[in-house]
Parts: sequence; structure tokens; C-alpha cells
Amino acid sequence: MAQILVVDDEVGIRELLSEILTDEGHDVRVAEHAGAARQARDEARPDLVLLDIWMPDTDGITLLKEWAAGGQLTMPVIMMSGHGTIDTAVEATKVGALDFLEKPIGMQKLLAAVSHGLERGQRRAPVGLSLAAFPRSAPLKDLRRRLEQIAAKSRALLLRSGPGGIVELAARTLQVPGKAWLDLATSAEPLSLEALDAANGGVLYCEELARLTRLQQKNLLFALERLEKFNLRLVAATSHDAAGLAPHGWDEAALRRLSDVWLSMPTLTELKDEIPEIASHLLTQLVEAGQTPLRRFTTGALNSLRQHAWPGGYGELKSAVRSLALAALEEEIDSDEIRRVLFPEAAAAPAIALPGLPSEAMDLPLREARELFERIYFEHHLRADGGNMTRLAETTGLERTHLYRKLKDLGLRGVKGEE
Repeated sequence: MAQILVVDDEVGIRELLSEILTDEGHDVRVAEHAGAARQARDEARPDLVLLDIWMPDTDGITLLKEWAAGGQLTMPVIMMSGHGTIDTAVEATKVGALDFLEKPIGMQKLLAAVSHGLERGQRRAPVGLSLAAFPRSAPLKDLRRRLEQIAAKSRALLLRSGPGGIVELAARTLQVPGKAWLDLATSAEPLSLEALDAANGGVLYCEELARLTRLQQKNLLFALERLEKFNLRLVAATSHDAAGLAPHGWDEAALRRLSDVWLSMPTLTELKDEIPEIASHLLTQLVEAGQTPLRRFTTGALNSLRQHAWPGGYGELKSAVRSLALAALEEEIDSDEIRRVLFPEAAAAPAIALPGLPSEAMDLPLREARELFERIYFEHHLRADGGNMTRLAETTGLERTHLYRKLKDLGLRGVKGEE
């Protein structure tokens, strides 16, 4: 018996497909729009998804791209549409859909597609996280648009980044789902034409030019001359200028060729507010790939990660998230766990304790922490003054009208003297 998720905004189609598949012995869950589909996918982790293209909130192709970009396209997806075109079917297949069914869907065609999907449905390892997973982040969305605009005109791109950059996250954005990702820094053999042919349509990647051996430098330049022939992209990065790369064996002519098109990368320090979302996506990927047990971050934990400097950049953050997920003893990873695992020297320092104030309050944004403190403060004095508003006003030094407004905003009420 398989877990199947049916996503369609038409109730009649949802019920019909659910009835047919249930009669076949499958466990079926339905969703009427993309928001419900996201929740159902995360909760049920289906073995297969039947996904309608035309939906009122988010269309199926966009949702498919979102799952692919976020590392959640680990199950086979069969697209459905009553207004499908060849172009739509091709686009869905490129993104990662397994099949395309045109409505009205015949029973035998449905069962054949589902059977084929489940046969092919071994859970796939997700590709690396890319900028496409962050459509609501203005700086990451802007960076993605620049990368894709450059990629439309150039097969080679040099990313210039200071320490703490996000070069892999950026480079993964140019990787087509299902196509090769070849890290040139991991090769210890000369790069052959056969290897380039096998990587056809993929991305050749180098995180830091200064770390390549002489052989790896030759491999990069060998590939650079053949990008068009083998339909490849080259994305290399460095935190050095030409003078800094010269001692590592790079000559001026080679650097000129590599620097023909370049783009500056922001660091995690500049993207501090995006760190919680990046960390959450990284954790989701690890869980989806089966590399770690089911884990999730608390709000306080995400704020602790946001406050860290991350001098090692995206690679350091990736390593930290994986270490936390493997070392955590509970499903929920809180800020105390982050201090114990990542920053034990901070955990050893005595914490500032206030009566009634949760330990995670120090990791909250200022506005939330202030509201929490104010609630505890007024609850304490309401009890101490027996709910008498006159005494409470004197104790807190607030004018009565202001005091009433403050208590109302906090959802608190006095017991006495509220005439």
C-alpha cells in the first residue's frame, strides 16, 4: 500500500481519484490548493503525488519548482491538466515531474501512470539547496535574477566573495534538476572528454580558485574551452584578486579568461536576516534525504544562528546544521542545544536569570522579548496589588488611561478598581 497525495482544486476530481486509488488499496490524502499540498506533503511524506497544474493560489508548475529548489522533490510527481500543452508538459518534465496526464483522465491510464510512478518511485536524493527556495527574500530573489540573467548570455561565471560568502548556494541556482554537478576541487585525475560528455547539461563548480592544485587548474581551463560543445556551465569563485591568486599558480592570461564575466557575492553577515530561513531549508533537506532523524528548530534556536558571525560562510552553516541534527537528543532543537553543541564556551558562561522569564527570551528579537517581559512584569504587579488599578498605576508610574491601554494590548485585565 502506497501513500498518495492528490492535489486538485476541483472537489469532484479529488473525490473521484481518491475513490479509485483507495479501491486499489492505496492510502490517499487530498489537498485543494498549494497551501494544503505543502502541509500534506510535509506531514504525510507521500510515495507519489498527483498534482494539478491550474490552481487558484499557486499553480502546480510553481509548486513543483518550489519543491525541487527546496530539496523536497524526493517523490515521483505526476502532473494533471485539462488545458495542457506540449510546452507545459516539457517544462514540468524539465523541473522534475515523472509524467503528465491530460484530463479527463481515463481509469486505466491513471492506474498505469500510478503503477509506473510507484515502480520508479525510490526516494531520490535532493539536489543541493539553491536560491530558488527563497522567493520571499528580497536580497536572495534579486541575486537569483542577476545570476539567471547572466547565465542566459554566458556559460562561464566568476563569483567574487569575501570570507563568509554563499557561493555554493548561488552556484546551485544554475543547476538544472537531474543534471550533473561536478566539483573540480574533488578531482585527482586529468579531466577527460568522456567525463565532460557524461556531465552534459550540468554545472562544473569550484568554490575557491586558490585551493585548486595545478592539475585541477588545468582541468578547469580544459573544461572552459569546451563548455559550448558539451552544454556545460562553469561557476568558479574566489575571495582573492589577481595578485593574491598569482602565488597559487594562476597566470594572468588564465585569470583574464575566467574574469570575463563576474558577479560579487554577499556574505552571511550581510544576509543576517536570511540565516534562519536558510538554516531551516538545510535541515529540511537533511531530513528528506534520510541523512538525519526528524528534527526542527525553535524560534529561539533560529535567532541564535542568526546572531552568529559565520566566518566560514555557507559551508560552515551547512556543517553546523548537520552537526546539530545528528547530535540533538530531542526532535526539537532549541537555543540551549545550539550553545551546548556549537558554542560550548558560551554555554559555560552563567546566564542572566529573571524570575518567570524563559531562558530563550534572550534569543528573541527585541520587540518580542520586550513584550514577553512586559507581560510578566504586569502579571506580577497585578497579583501583588490584588488587581487594584489605582495601586498598580502608582507602582508602575503609568497614567491610568495609558495603563488600561497597555493591559489591553497585552491581553491582561485588572480585577478591582476598573470602574
